[in-house]
Amino acid sequence: MVDVMAKPFTRRVALAKCAVVTVADATEVLSQSPEGSDAVEGARFAGIQAAKQTALLIPLCHPIRTDRVTVDVAIDVHKIEISAVTEIVERTGVEMEALTACAFAALSLVKALIHVDPEASIEELRLWHKSGGRSGDWERSGPSGGLTRSLAPETTEGSEPESTGQVESGEVPDDLTH
Repeated sequence: MVDVMAKPFTRRVALAKCAVVTVADATEVLSQSPEGSDAVEGARFAGIQAAKQTALLIPLCHPIRTDRVTVDVAIDVHKIEISAVTEIVERTGVEMEALTACAFAALSLVKALIHVDPEASIEELRLWHKSGGRSGDWERSGPSGGLTRSLAPETTEGSEPESTGQVESGEVPDDLTH
C-alpha cells in the first residue's frame, strides 16, 4: 500500500466507462425481465455500493470515504453503456472506485440478460479521466475520447479544495460532459 501521509488533501475526480454487449434486444429484455425496469436502477445501485466497498474488493486499495458517486446507464438495442463518476477530497485517488462502480453495474446488467443471451459480455472497461493530486489531470485520448474539458475547476496554489456533498443516484454532475 502506498504511503499517502505526506500528500495534501485535494479534490479528486475520476470518470470510468464500460459497455455490456448483447445479441439480444436489450431494451426488450430489460423491460420484460423479472427485475423489469428495476434492472437499470439495480445496476446503478450495485455500482454505487461497489464503489463504496472498493477497498474490500481490491487488495491494497486505501479505504476512503467517497463524497460523490454517480452511475449512468444508456440502453441501446445491442449495447448498454455505463459511466461512473467518483469524487473525493482526499490524499489518494478515486480511479479504482470509478472502475469498480462500472464493473459491478455491468455485472448486474449481465445477470439480467444472461437468461436470454449467455454470451452477453462486458467490454471496454476503461478510465477516461482523472483529476487532482500530484500528477494533475489526465484524459484518455483517441477517436472515441469523449471528454472535451476537465472535470475539475481551476484552483490556485494554496487555496482550499472545494468541498462536495453526497450526490444521490441519478443526479448528473453539473461539470461533466458525456
